[in-house]
Amino acid sequence: MTIGINGYEAVVSRFGFNEKTGLPNRVGSSEYVFQLLVNLNKIDKDNNYRIYIPPIASFDPKTLGLPLENEHWKYITVEKKIGPWTLVDLSKKLFKDRRKIDVFFSPTHYLPLHAPCPCVISILDVSYIYFPELFKKKDLYQLKVWGKASIRKATKVLTISKSSKNDIINEYKVADNKVIVTYPGVKELKTENLEPKNMGKEQLAEQFGIKGDYILFVGTLQPRKNIVRLIEAFSKLKTDLELVIVGKKGWQYEEILNAPEKFGVSEKVKFLENVTDKELPSLYKNALLFILPSLYEGFGLPVLEAMQFGCPVITSNISSLPEAAGEAALYVNPESVEDIAEKLEKLINEPKLREELVKKGYEQVKKFSWEKTAKETLKVLEEIGKK
Repeated sequence: MTIGINGYEAVVSRFGFNEKTGLPNRVGSSEYVFQLLVNLNKIDKDNNYRIYIPPIASFDPKTLGLPLENEHWKYITVEKKIGPWTLVDLSKKLFKDRRKIDVFFSPTHYLPLHAPCPCVISILDVSYIYFPELFKKKDLYQLKVWGKASIRKATKVLTISKSSKNDIINEYKVADNKVIVTYPGVKELKTENLEPKNMGKEQLAEQFGIKGDYILFVGTLQPRKNIVRLIEAFSKLKTDLELVIVGKKGWQYEEILNAPEKFGVSEKVKFLENVTDKELPSLYKNALLFILPSLYEGFGLPVLEAMQFGCPVITSNISSLPEAAGEAALYVNPESVEDIAEKLEKLINEPKLREELVKKGYEQVKKFSWEKTAKETLKVLEEIGKK
């Protein structure tokens, strides 16, 4: 059987390339697609794969961390000529390749306009429905119009949490058995080609200017992450701790960057934008605690990353976050500054509670792996492709 996959997100990121590594800044959907490709290649030696990608100068899978080509794994470059790449350019190519693939998988929300075989799509969340003000009008139109058409056209829809599954069913009125949950895994931050730096507090001070103990947040700077309320809650604490915010500028981030001055904590809040995967584990390991008070998440992988490196977690009690964190986190009402401040104070002042959450976190992380995600995804693709 031959499986076609839309590989756009694995090689292109809306946040560009990391200045330190030269690799795409993969977060969210781009990390999801990248990990699926890596792990499908790892577990499946029987099927053939055609990975469709847009043109990239001097494309080198090894440099990008992607599987190398072989007799079962091919990258197909599709020139970008007119309109949205997935909808138009990829559509034309798939029509030409209609006799070459048995099933097509688009893990990027959309299907091409014309897909000549059974199709599967992944929808990580429907935040564009609940927070339309956070999206560009052009993107919002495509998400709502062609996203809806793609859901109807797809044989199966994959998503990454029961919360997102319920949202998709409720919003698009599709059958329960059409939407399948395949939980994501935890990013492997230690590989043969990526040995994390083991930095202590002295090295963190030298590298990032972090002066002492700190609270950590990791995520894209955008309103949905609720960072302004986090900074306001932090400003209410009587503490010498710093708040370290790691993440790329996403959209509507100006209010976030201005919040420390607004709430009088400019000297205690530090924004770090270009942190590499080698450096991130040390930031988790040395943090007093990690907090992700998002208003909505398709899943919330940083919660599991923090647990993986022994960092106690506070997160929101809504959307998919309780599925990710289980019993290994302290929960807050993300719309209450007072509750966020209270839970921060509690975890700061109770070392035994931090130790308990760390132990539970190690067990929670064991439930998730990208290899498991790939196996569950492959099962769906094979069932549909062999019909």
